[in-house]
Amino acid sequence: MTEFNRRKFLESSAGVAAVATVGTGATVFAPAVHAQTLTLKPEKDAKLRVLRWSRFVQGDIDQYMKNVAAFTAKTGVEVRVDNEGWEDVRPKAAVAANTGAGPDIILSTNDDANLYPEKLLDVTDVAEYLGKKYGGWYPACEAYLRPDGKKWLGLALGAAGAYMVYRQSHVKAAGFDTFPKTTDDLLKLCRALKEKGTPPGFALGNATGDGLWCNWLMWAFGGQLVDKNNKVVIDSPETLKALEYAKELYATFIPGTLSWLDPNNNKAFLDGQISLTNNGISIYYAAKNSKDDKVKELAPDINHASYPVGPVGVPTESHLFFNQMIMKYTKYPNAAKAFLQFMMEKEQFDPWLTAAGGYIAQPLRAYESVGVWTVDPKNTPYRDGVKNLRPTGYAGRLGYASAGAGADFIVVNMVAEAASGSKTPKEAAERAQKRAERYYKV
Repeated sequence: MTEFNRRKFLESSAGVAAVATVGTGATVFAPAVHAQTLTLKPEKDAKLRVLRWSRFVQGDIDQYMKNVAAFTAKTGVEVRVDNEGWEDVRPKAAVAANTGAGPDIILSTNDDANLYPEKLLDVTDVAEYLGKKYGGWYPACEAYLRPDGKKWLGLALGAAGAYMVYRQSHVKAAGFDTFPKTTDDLLKLCRALKEKGTPPGFALGNATGDGLWCNWLMWAFGGQLVDKNNKVVIDSPETLKALEYAKELYATFIPGTLSWLDPNNNKAFLDGQISLTNNGISIYYAAKNSKDDKVKELAPDINHASYPVGPVGVPTESHLFFNQMIMKYTKYPNAAKAFLQFMMEKEQFDPWLTAAGGYIAQPLRAYESVGVWTVDPKNTPYRDGVKNLRPTGYAGRLGYASAGAGADFIVVNMVAEAASGSKTPKEAAERAQKRAERYYKV
């Protein structure tokens, strides 16, 4: 058993002991867990500025801002929240880290915290408090934000699950009663969908979230960016098999996916141009809440499924991880930590998860029982996004190299080059190897 899986098992056992559920889906905490306390007194006249990624579901930002207002009402600390696109948060966070000025708190993606760990405030006290109170953090949270096994660089917010989103009627018309569970059957489905005039489409541009399916593809065939010793091994026979498969899959796609960023597949799906993609629950959320009757009629036909399993024989999920970082230059460290603590407490976090409609999967085990995951069976696949995800730097240690390689879209670009035929699979893998080695210097 690998260290990653062993830890998942141990933490799962601990979570079962700490958390119970009731029929309504409410969370019930064991007295010993509920007794955890941490008191952080904000500095006098403290003010905070938060930079976070933009909403993809309206309920997320609406409830987030309600929670912000509740924090201000409780503490008197004024909080300003700025929203930016995923691609814009990363460079702005880097500038803030390098100049020592800007937002006090930044909500960003994947392992961005590892790009400038020395610039971040140690939040170990808050992380340990929350972990003990709410059933423990999933292993991926520690992998991303506690790379040395000691200090926490930030707090996990959760992840936007990137699962299979499909039209049930189109999949059935293509000859499948249930969604495929293997990569072989997925290819058969995609070919049939194209023949029926209802093609699939997956982003192959530099899409922060939707491009993560390329990690799944590589891992499903046994390929890896690096091994457990952080040696770059992406140019491998296993990766080449994945890239050959990518070519066959790409042949079924709707034209234009090479330039797709995160919003493109949402629009194509809701416009009826495609019937299968990988995405968060935002497509379903948008359809259910649309004021356009034509779009709203799609909702009953939309369903979700986990990624099919490839030749490696185990799930290889890749999802967009969300972190919360406090910059070390903040004038109000106690206020900033108090804010994150407040936002992660059950009274705020449970309503926020619910309002987001399943868009964000929880990072703490206690929140597995929040009612949003079972009130609609179509939400349930997204519940375990953080629990099951492999960090983007798998199977190596996370740090500056993994963060830089991920931000440079090395795996996405490799798959796009091979799939489209602009390079042979071998040429694409060799180029990815050289690019990755610039980050993973020996």
